[in-house]
Amino acid sequence: MRPRFLFAILLSIPAWVSSCFNANKVVSSSSSTDATPKLMSSATSFHSLSATTLDGQTISMDQYKGKKIIVLNVASRCGYTPQYADWQAFYEKNKEDVVVLGFPCNQFMSQEPGSASDIQEFCQKNYGVTFQMFEKVDVKGSDQSPIYKWLSDPSQNGWNSDVPSWNFCKYLIDENGKLTHFFASGVTPESAEFKKVMD
Repeated sequence: MRPRFLFAILLSIPAWVSSCFNANKVVSSSSSTDATPKLMSSATSFHSLSATTLDGQTISMDQYKGKKIIVLNVASRCGYTPQYADWQAFYEKNKEDVVVLGFPCNQFMSQEPGSASDIQEFCQKNYGVTFQMFEKVDVKGSDQSPIYKWLSDPSQNGWNSDVPSWNFCKYLIDENGKLTHFFASGVTPESAEFKKVMD
């Protein structure tokens, strides 16, 4: 095993361990200690953002006004990858009121190494994914995408600083473009924590 690869694995272990212990973590704007009136009033709307799809089209988030939005950081070679099926079923059942947006990311043990066409083919062939998938992004660090910068910067979203600790973390945005919840990797559409928020 090459030293560089081994070093990368060793660096990923703390994040993996943390994600295991916090797999069902839920944080909301109402429970956050960072949600000050000043921050909340200066927050910008998620609808002001845009992102590029797997097939290279730029989509403005304002097309989702009036619907709840679930943003997922996804990967094809992760223990949580079967959640694609869960979120696809949830989307099919609720697509009149909710959209699901998938953002592939290769930052967690290189579990999303494929090209845009590889990712699209994998999702459609294995899970029948029809919810909107976007190009591969960084969800943290110096090359963090504008979407994930907004999701994890209290000066932009009004309260939240949580970044994904692993694949398949979720953010819930309300119909008006306000971030309301962060869910860790282990939370699925069938989890009590998620159902409580959506009911």
